Amino acid sequence: MTSTQLCTKRDGNRGAWTAEEDQKLARVIEIQGPKRWKIVAAKAGLNRSGKSCRLRWMNYLRPNIKRGNISDQEEDLILRLHKLLGNRWSLIAGRLPGRTDNEIKNYWNSRLSKKIKQKEKQNKILRVQIDHQNNGKRMGNILNRWEEGTSKGNHENSKASFNGDDFFNSSREEDQGPSDLEWMSKLLEMDASWFKFLHDI
Repeated sequence: MTSTQLCTKRDGNRGAWTAEEDQKLARVIEIQGPKRWKIVAAKAGLNRSGKSCRLRWMNYLRPNIKRGNISDQEEDLILRLHKLLGNRWSLIAGRLPGRTDNEIKNYWNSRLSKKIKQKEKQNKILRVQIDHQNNGKRMGNILNRWEEGTSKGNHENSKASFNGDDFFNSSREEDQGPSDLEWMSKLLEMDASWFKFLHDI
């Protein structure tokens, strides 16, 4: 068989397949087997490329082909294989008996990719809600620990014994040295108590 008898991509028919073409292709494959597709196209007398014949057989005509009704088990396998292999549809289809790479790709693009995006969106919302709950619990724990500290009188006593107006009172006389040292000491004591609490959290 000469190269001129083999159909090229440029010269081949790219239109819809007819029932007669399907029958011719199936008869040749039954004799020769699904291989050497350029020769199959020539022997069948088809004005088609070898690639077109291969895709027609693999995606539509082979006897064990399965179409539609992808089960939950198959869907789960597609998800796991895609996570491992990415968009290598022929490898994924090879692990799903009867399924074609074209069908798997279409099913992924039309359903599974949208399903994954929706699940990721829900997980993101859930993570935000959990973060807010954890932050709320943490702040609650901080307040509880602070209240426990104040109930012992450590913080409240130092706070109660200090008058903020005295600190900001510019009319204080300079000769009141001892009292100045006393309220300054109480102020520092109160601040030390507060910072120690924050450090212990």
